[in-house]
Amino acid sequence: MAAADSPLLMINAPLVSTRLGYPDLSGLDLLELFAFIHPARFCVPTPRGLAHALDLPEPAGDDDVPRFLQLAAGALLARCNAPDWPERDGAWSVLQSLARLRWAWAGVLTPHVARPQQAEKWLFARLPEWEEAGERPQPAQVQLDEAQVDTRLVELTGLEAERRDGQQHFARSALRIFAPRARRDTPHMLLAQAGTGIGKTLGYLAPASLWAEQSKGTVWVSTFTKNLQRQLRSESRRAWPEARPDGSRPVVIRKGRENYLCLLNLEDALQGGFGGRAAIMAQLVARWAAYSQDGDMIGGDLPGWLGTLFRARAIRSLTDQRGECIYAGCPHYRKCFIERAARASAQADLVIANHALVMVNAARGRDHAQRPTRIVFDEGHHVFEAADSTFAAALTGAETVELKRWILGPERGSKGRRRGLAARLADVASYDEVGGKAVAAACHAAEALPTQGWLQRLAEGQPSGPLEELFTAVRATTYARDESGQDAGYAIETEAAQLDGAFVELAQQAGIALSEIRTPLIRLGVRLEALLTDGPDWLDGQGRARIEGARHSLTWRIDMLSAWESLLQRMGGPADPDFVDWLAVDRSDARDYDVGLHRRYLDPMKPFAQTVLAGTHGVMLTSATLCDRGADGPQWASAVERSGASHLDVAPHLVEAASPFDYAARAEVLIVTDVPKGDLAALAGAYARIIDACGGGVLGLFTAIRRLRAVHGRIADRLARAGLPLYAQHVDPIDTGTLVDIFRDDPAASLLGTDALRDGVDVPGNSLRCVVMEQVPWPKPSILHRARRAANGGGVHDDRIIRARLAQAFGRLIRSKDDRGHFIVLSPAFPSRLLGAFPPGTPVHRVTLDEALHRVGAANLIGTKSAVRAPEDEIR
Repeated sequence: MAAADSPLLMINAPLVSTRLGYPDLSGLDLLELFAFIHPARFCVPTPRGLAHALDLPEPAGDDDVPRFLQLAAGALLARCNAPDWPERDGAWSVLQSLARLRWAWAGVLTPHVARPQQAEKWLFARLPEWEEAGERPQPAQVQLDEAQVDTRLVELTGLEAERRDGQQHFARSALRIFAPRARRDTPHMLLAQAGTGIGKTLGYLAPASLWAEQSKGTVWVSTFTKNLQRQLRSESRRAWPEARPDGSRPVVIRKGRENYLCLLNLEDALQGGFGGRAAIMAQLVARWAAYSQDGDMIGGDLPGWLGTLFRARAIRSLTDQRGECIYAGCPHYRKCFIERAARASAQADLVIANHALVMVNAARGRDHAQRPTRIVFDEGHHVFEAADSTFAAALTGAETVELKRWILGPERGSKGRRRGLAARLADVASYDEVGGKAVAAACHAAEALPTQGWLQRLAEGQPSGPLEELFTAVRATTYARDESGQDAGYAIETEAAQLDGAFVELAQQAGIALSEIRTPLIRLGVRLEALLTDGPDWLDGQGRARIEGARHSLTWRIDMLSAWESLLQRMGGPADPDFVDWLAVDRSDARDYDVGLHRRYLDPMKPFAQTVLAGTHGVMLTSATLCDRGADGPQWASAVERSGASHLDVAPHLVEAASPFDYAARAEVLIVTDVPKGDLAALAGAYARIIDACGGGVLGLFTAIRRLRAVHGRIADRLARAGLPLYAQHVDPIDTGTLVDIFRDDPAASLLGTDALRDGVDVPGNSLRCVVMEQVPWPKPSILHRARRAANGGGVHDDRIIRARLAQAFGRLIRSKDDRGHFIVLSPAFPSRLLGAFPPGTPVHRVTLDEALHRVGAANLIGTKSAVRAPEDEIR
């Protein structure tokens, strides 16, 4: 009632409204004010985090928070009056726009933001232009020696740092991938298992920085998580300065296009493309863009919580999600964040990227000369997973709708600046008759693709066109064969086998329709290439760049159509041993949201080896969990198989550097045997009692979102009343990265999550004292998993996956030499063969829940961080 009667001062309104069950809650959110006054500045979105960001005393407790919010608001408003406010430029102009949009803070801010004496430049006039640079010469062939690497490692770690033999051995081993290559398509390969705490980042940066310095070449370091990218950027400052004397950057972070702000999308949003709260968000994003280091919206310096204050979908719509970039045809092309990063990486010594980008760049990169030749895949245990996704094919309703929009443009009544192929290449069509006819033919053929409302027509049994007819058959077949109980609301699937003649006929008709689209696109690509080779006089440099961009986009779509046609041709015929095909209906909350056919490589490392590895000179895969561990030590066979080396006839060098941490004294694995499987009340009670015994600092990992939500709903309120806040993925309206920031910042907080939190989460210190898994992380019994299981040893394959997941989860617990903690598995049935997942010497006990609570509670009393090897009498 109070919230409805008057605007309230609050922090993180979406989270508060979720907790109160009052979805329309609104007011004066301090996070929105912070985003306006300090754009591109980090802040954990809690009272404690805001206090740190503003250099104010932390609130003593929940009762002190209302008073603190008033102090924080006063401090932020006072900052606007300060003569040294660094983000003053552009604030007055944006505030006027926000006032017209009736932003809640506008009236409060207006007296504090003085009108500038001179008119402020519009954002798009303020951003600097990138400059072209000459192509970098081919790297020199150099041979480094171990003494040089040892010296560089000392320089990076510091003379006073403790010498770690494992790190030195690791660095010397990494030297191998920078040696000159002896034969074409045969790179030097190194697989290195580096235990947590070995210092592997500086271990490979030492030889990498030496090689880049002497050869004038570029080294790419690829990660799977954004957290490691940020860590790498920080560590790289030891080896390279922020900028060279000429102003260029020696270290560049590269991500996929979908991570960066698209200036054309932003301009469209600012000029009426967005309405309501989304329009306010666009203005705050414009404030951020003026101060952002690189325009990275996902994991960069844009606060992760900004999108959730409004609508996450609105944030995504400001990026290039569907490859719709018009390149040099864009009026902001010379200021584009994406193009700036691409050009900077071509001149960099070190490029920090992610696995997906490295693979996509190799598969369909625009500039073959910029493809990396020396790559370090950190978090190398995820390379298989990334390749599996990159080289997949999915012929689904959602994908075909997007293809139709790319060819024909947005449907009638749609907002936005997207244009169809004919509009984008109007000048080419008017000049080149053959090209114009190809565009017209592609547009005509694209009418056969699904359009808006296709899901509803499928449900009603009234499909329109050959693709919708095929998807109707896919949906009907999948539902008819389902034995999982589709009322659960999750995705269902069935093999693309034993299909009747009617289905095969529909697949053939759909394949013909796709072929009729692909053929004119190929002709158009040929004409565009001819224009670039022998173009008209009016085709200037910018025009050539625009056509080159269009040709690149065409190639991508042609390859996609070819993969779809190949998948459809297989229907009704013999299975291809290289692929796994299936039909699926994707569902959420018991509602269909996509339907289609899917294809994955049985072994995705085959295309990875041919596309990525073959063109390199040196590659390293490293991780703390790169290979399985047996009674005799590391089991390298599976790691070699999952590296792609066998597809190139390369024998990789194998190295292990053990963790320096004393797991026997600082960690303890407790397998709780008396929490019945399937008993949600018992599971929730166990989590509540463990969190209470630990005093917070618990990371809870679940294998099913439904159980996570059920447990959170049962225990969050009572824990909060005890001063132990509980956050959860898939419950709280906060992105995963921000949830981890909140958890890291508050030692009393606990966090529940799924796979995304099992790996890549780095929370050293007292904030993480206990990891709890709800059960053994068995693989999901999907059609794809069943095929790979059969091809890789059956149960042995399953055990290898489970041990890897356990090892990754255990790795969250001990992140520094001073950390201590407990790893708890709530499973009455934990096979002994899985215990190899834990580091040698780690104590493992099968105990009841009460015994586990005694151990955890006693350890929590002895020290701020769980002193796991407490005397038995103190535990009792």
